[in-house]
Amino acid sequence: MQREYACEIFSLLFREYVSDETRLCFLDFENPFEILILTILSAQTTDAAVNRIRDRLFSRYPDAETLSQASVEEVEDIIHPTGFYHTKARNIIATSRCIVERFGGRVPRTMDALISLPGVGRKTANIVLHHAYGMHEGIAVDTHVKRLSWRLGFTDETDPLRIEQDLLSLFPRSAWKYLNFVLISHGRRVCTARKPKCSECVVSDVCRCAFRI
Repeated sequence: MQREYACEIFSLLFREYVSDETRLCFLDFENPFEILILTILSAQTTDAAVNRIRDRLFSRYPDAETLSQASVEEVEDIIHPTGFYHTKARNIIATSRCIVERFGGRVPRTMDALISLPGVGRKTANIVLHHAYGMHEGIAVDTHVKRLSWRLGFTDETDPLRIEQDLLSLFPRSAWKYLNFVLISHGRRVCTARKPKCSECVVSDVCRCAFRI
């Protein structure tokens, strides 16, 4: 796909979902530690489910030091509604321990350091760098971004890393900050997995899958 064509689609979605008042994160966080932990917990569940346990989790464990010393059973009890709570509890405790022992209690600011943490891949690292530090090193590819990128013709790949590389080469850096947000927003509201609302879609005229899904 040509960059001009892709940017036309992006511009239409940007106008639809972004304004001066738009908050570009779906998770409720107050600092880098919180967005890191919440993003790990958001795997295979909804942001709403994670936001619902946020206050209870961070009132008990407000920083990496306290969470690193938590018992797995107590953490599991709190995060149970997010699913896969056995693995997630172990990961967020282990990640907190690494932050304390290797990074002086501060969430690291580089991709390489972040993906060295338990339970953290490129998607999580991109989200943390973006929302915690305002650094746009890549594009987080979740299920919505993956689905819409294929439907809209941004990529023919299925592997998240290759999809991200296609998006990075297709869009200018100025768009990276917004791409995850607009694709997720459109995927939730209109271009849903099972029954996309093509008749309501602002990019249906330029979508290769409109009315054929």
